[in-house]
Amino acid sequence: MKGRTIVITSGKGGVGKTTATANIGTGLAMRGHKVVVIDTDIGLRNLDVVMGLENRIVYDLVNVIEGVCKVNQAMIHDKSGYELYLIPAAQTRDKNSIDPEQLRDLCAKLEEDYDYVLMDCPAGIEQGFKNAISAAQEAIIVTTPEVSAIRDADRVIGLLEAAEMQRPKLIINRINPDMVKRGDMMDQRDVVSLLAVEVLGLVPADERTITAANKGVPVVHDKKAPSGAAFLRIAARVDGDEVPLMEIESKSGLMAKFKGLIGINGSAYSHA
Repeated sequence: MKGRTIVITSGKGGVGKTTATANIGTGLAMRGHKVVVIDTDIGLRNLDVVMGLENRIVYDLVNVIEGVCKVNQAMIHDKSGYELYLIPAAQTRDKNSIDPEQLRDLCAKLEEDYDYVLMDCPAGIEQGFKNAISAAQEAIIVTTPEVSAIRDADRVIGLLEAAEMQRPKLIINRINPDMVKRGDMMDQRDVVSLLAVEVLGLVPADERTITAANKGVPVVHDKKAPSGAAFLRIAARVDGDEVPLMEIESKSGLMAKFKGLIGINGSAYSHA
């Protein structure tokens, strides 16, 4: 069976996209799959740090594309022992070092031997984004329940649909239940209503995520971390399991207020 290539993207930087890539990839590997995660953020790599593999880099994605090394020489086996591998981004090159066709060819080859190929996409909508989405069959958008992040996510969803990416799915990251209950943060229903895409998972705000990233150990390995449990549920959904979403109740609907702030009001600003 041929593997699946999934791009993990966001409009805005800093919403947890790289953390999501590391944890979903690890979660899928923990389920017995062969997984490759690729950092396509050339010039600003971080996936290696989140996975604790920065000291083991010899070759990178651009080296593979340019034929300096074979793909298996650039792949770093995750230290957890699962069938999880990282292809790091080049640190001293720019996003024009590769083109969409080259990345498509690489992912197609990887799909022959691996169950999942996950690409950590650069934030924004420029060349790095175009490269990554061209090589994927599926997309996961990561956002936080903040005005700027949701507006940028809406823009990315529109671009994905224009590129004929079928049914992108959404992860809402760093949800603070107390803020939701006070009405100071949108709940998942508000975000879903604004973006009109299927929710793949909800991840609570969790200090353990930061601690894990600083240690270079994906938080799914922390059995006490609520965020780790959330990412494991997301990995299960990616893998086809039917897992119920976590419910976070909001006492105050901020829908109308945020619609006005973001500028999403039906046909005036829509990705449909």
